[in-house]
Amino acid sequence: MTDHERITDGIKVLLADDHRMMREALKAVLEPECEIVAEAGSGEEAVALAMRTKPSVVVMDIAMAGTGGLAAAHHIARQAPASRVLMLSQYDDEEYVMEALVEAHAAGYLVKTDAASELLSAVRAVHRGQRYLSPSIAPIVLARLGRADQDRAGSPLTRREREVIKLVSEGATTKEIAARLAISPKTAQAHRENLKLKLNVRSTAEIVRYAIRHKLARID
Repeated sequence: MTDHERITDGIKVLLADDHRMMREALKAVLEPECEIVAEAGSGEEAVALAMRTKPSVVVMDIAMAGTGGLAAAHHIARQAPASRVLMLSQYDDEEYVMEALVEAHAAGYLVKTDAASELLSAVRAVHRGQRYLSPSIAPIVLARLGRADQDRAGSPLTRREREVIKLVSEGATTKEIAARLAISPKTAQAHRENLKLKLNVRSTAEIVRYAIRHKLARID
């Protein structure tokens, strides 16, 4: 088999991360076994490129400018279902993992500290139609997944989403939400965008109305 044939027959991957150096590092790990068909620097761009290039795997950073990785993964699951999303994140918090797998329909979740050694294996697994979890988070997440349907039936929002919607209702800005929850502003914005998508609303005012109606916030 020639080098050209190996690349052509490789796994088609779309890289989505708003840091060019990170994309270059990911590319170095994946090539030449995988064919990098496109690179995106935002969630919106990732969705558009997934629809156009039809990769088998999208390696998606969870926190990006604009539409965050969670919302983008949700869009891809609906609009380009043949492309399976591997979420890449610096966070190993259980809530983030469950949001990615259950709410955003990601096929896998890889913690960035594991990326150098696990990325290729993770992409291969997702490409084969399997679910992939970083070894450090797998035991807790697998146990939680067993209760996912029951948890979702009891409450349509995760604990983190309830925290965010309460702060939004109090008038907190994205930066203030990030500071209060000890997360990055990009992650806070991703939560806000994901809430709009999940609640099928378009504005902050509609989020506040939802919170009041469901007794997640109150007006004194």
